[in-house]
Amino acid sequence: MPAFWSEPDWDEHERVEVVHDRASGLTAIIALHSTHLGPGAGGTRFWHYAEPAGAMRDALRLSRGMSYKNAMAGLPIGGGKAVVLLDKDRKKTTAMLHAFGDAVEAMGGQYVTAEDVGATVADMELVRERTEHVCGLPVGEGDAGGDPGPLTAIGIYQGIKAAVAHKLGKDSMQGVRIAVQGVGSVGGGVARLLAKDGARLWLADVDDKRAKALAAELDAEAVAADQIMSTTCDVFSPNALGAILDEEGIARLDCAIVAGGANNQLARPEHGTMLHERDILYAPDYVINAGGIINVSLEYLCRRSGEPCDINEVRKRIAQIPGRLDSIWQESDATGRPSNEVADTMAQILIGRGV
Repeated sequence: MPAFWSEPDWDEHERVEVVHDRASGLTAIIALHSTHLGPGAGGTRFWHYAEPAGAMRDALRLSRGMSYKNAMAGLPIGGGKAVVLLDKDRKKTTAMLHAFGDAVEAMGGQYVTAEDVGATVADMELVRERTEHVCGLPVGEGDAGGDPGPLTAIGIYQGIKAAVAHKLGKDSMQGVRIAVQGVGSVGGGVARLLAKDGARLWLADVDDKRAKALAAELDAEAVAADQIMSTTCDVFSPNALGAILDEEGIARLDCAIVAGGANNQLARPEHGTMLHERDILYAPDYVINAGGIINVSLEYLCRRSGEPCDINEVRKRIAQIPGRLDSIWQESDATGRPSNEVADTMAQILIGRGV
């Protein structure tokens, strides 16, 4: 029996492929969680893992999250994810990207890839040289597709405003205190949108110079990466890597709301209960951060069908994110169940695994 079957994050995944190409040095894992609604779609994470087991955990967790995310976003696609294991220098080569494209092609259309942490649009163009089953590619002005980061940021920004309205009863972001963890493509975009609305911002990133530069641009305050979670604020917005909300992390929080774009923020499902017991409103990550996959999945589906799809359709679908979050919070308020449990139940029904 494969070792990953004993992983806590094994969830009856339909298919898990471990790929190794000796010539290029590629080692990758492609995990398909569910194709109930369509081909499993989800980006590829290029990362250095101290232990291969960490890569398997990411692949299993992230692919399940994509099943839930895509279903809750109303998309006709399932959930999949890939991770590429890099050396410490995190170097990628054309040969490696081509080999990964061959591996995606060998899945026969069951898996559709795109950018994730450590990947760029240019990387996806190289993958595209070997397979059609890729999105997040350069597109024309006004068309759906391209870099998913900015559209992900828009959905998170809208979700934060919905959370502030629901929890704090405020219809304005003026003066709302927000601590942003991670200010890359997504977190930086969220911070810029919030700054325009007059929010007070504290910014942190593993790249301290990047956080300080953005803080200077937005008249915000830069905070050390190891201090951001304990910053007193109204909203803590995690936009870096996941699994930060464990016993220790939750104990450090001094906020009323957690709402951000990082995938798999909860280390385990029971940590959603801990947030609920502390009366911290939690925006389920795969609901609030769906803007990017909405964008690139419509790019892929339209390209496959030959039908046009413009960015206005993407924005219209992203605008539905706040309403989905509010329905989750209302049911949580009415039943006393944590918001992550409510969202998981909804998603499981949509992918045919509910009761």
